[in-house]
Amino acid sequence: MFTSTPARRAASRVGVGLTAALAAAASLPGVAQAHVSVQPGTAEGGAFSVVAFRVPNERDDASTTQLRITLPADQPLGSVSTTPVAGWTVKTSTRKLDEPIEMFGQQLDRVVSQVTWTATGEGIEPGQFQDFDVSLGPLPESGELVFRALQTYSSGEKVNWNEVPATESAQPEHPAPTLSIGPASAAQPSDGNGAGGAAAQESQDGTSAVTADDGSDSALPLAMSGTALVVSLLTALLVWRRGRPADPVRSGSSRTLEDARV
Repeated sequence: MFTSTPARRAASRVGVGLTAALAAAASLPGVAQAHVSVQPGTAEGGAFSVVAFRVPNERDDASTTQLRITLPADQPLGSVSTTPVAGWTVKTSTRKLDEPIEMFGQQLDRVVSQVTWTATGEGIEPGQFQDFDVSLGPLPESGELVFRALQTYSSGEKVNWNEVPATESAQPEHPAPTLSIGPASAAQPSDGNGAGGAAAQESQDGTSAVTADDGSDSALPLAMSGTALVVSLLTALLVWRRGRPADPVRSGSSRTLEDARV
């Protein structure tokens, strides 16, 4: 009853801003899009690359106990190697090619078709995720590599991540993990001293290098959203305090003092 019209309008604007901030927090990447994905989502064409298949657990009452990745059948890769993951075993399956492919001067008629990780313990528990690193190459010069992922839970449930969006704006319920291939960097050496040469050496000696993801891409939006929420709440508090009626005791005291001065 005592709140002025400008104060009510300001409070309404703050309420709208607070609602928008909450909506933004709910739509952050990694919060609403908890699906099997490739990290990073892009790689240099014609080279070798170490990528991670990131698997979040979407269930509250079961753990993820197995992940099976099927490689693109129409784009065979001559080299596919894995690295040990604590608490998991890994197995690869191969297939015979109709037409051999050439790699380092050799003709290959068999390539890896599937990679399967199976948990030896609890697996990926609710609220957790796991990265599974794989070295791939040589990659195509451009385009995309679309993988199929089968996620198995301790409850026996199986989820297929194999849907390809019909358009760029479409968001399927179970999108397939996709790696976008970009053009080779002009500044990137290819004589064996750069990434391409290092990857080729990795292919020959059987070792692999694992890249770390510090999660900064997902942490920054969360931090920004949290800041927006705090600012909105502080603003609402200030508006509420400004809209409160004046203290009648203080007002009466002030008028008494003024009358006394007169």
